[in-house]
Amino acid sequence: QVQLVESGGGLVQAGDSLRLSCAASGRSFSSYVMAWFRQAPGQEREFVGAVSWRGGSTWYADSVKGRFTISRDNAKNTVFLQMNNLKPEDTAVYYCAAAPPGSTWSSRPRSYDTWGQGTQVTVSS
Repeated sequence: QVQLVESGGGLVQAGDSLRLSCAASGRSFSSYVMAWFRQAPGQEREFVGAVSWRGGSTWYADSVKGRFTISRDNAKNTVFLQMNNLKPEDTAVYYCAAAPPGSTWSSRPRSYDTWGQGTQVTVSS
């Protein structure tokens, strides 16, 4: 089992950048497909992007494609979400998630069984 802790959220202005981090503890971090989701008040949890075990493949929601970049450093047990050109509609709590070992990527929250506590990102106009 892996435990996840997100950090790096904050209040920024439209057009600014933020980098979120997700620190993982536990064994075999490199065996997990990792993903970022977000949830705005009153909205369902939304897929942002995912990264493969070794970081060679990434997938993104259309709403963030070209602005957000996911990467991972397995040596440091950390996943990153670089967010550029932020928009007010990016305001949400951002969650890091891990899929069960050996799973493929998915955009569905139910495909991930380990979640962090979330970090708030607020983008003002």
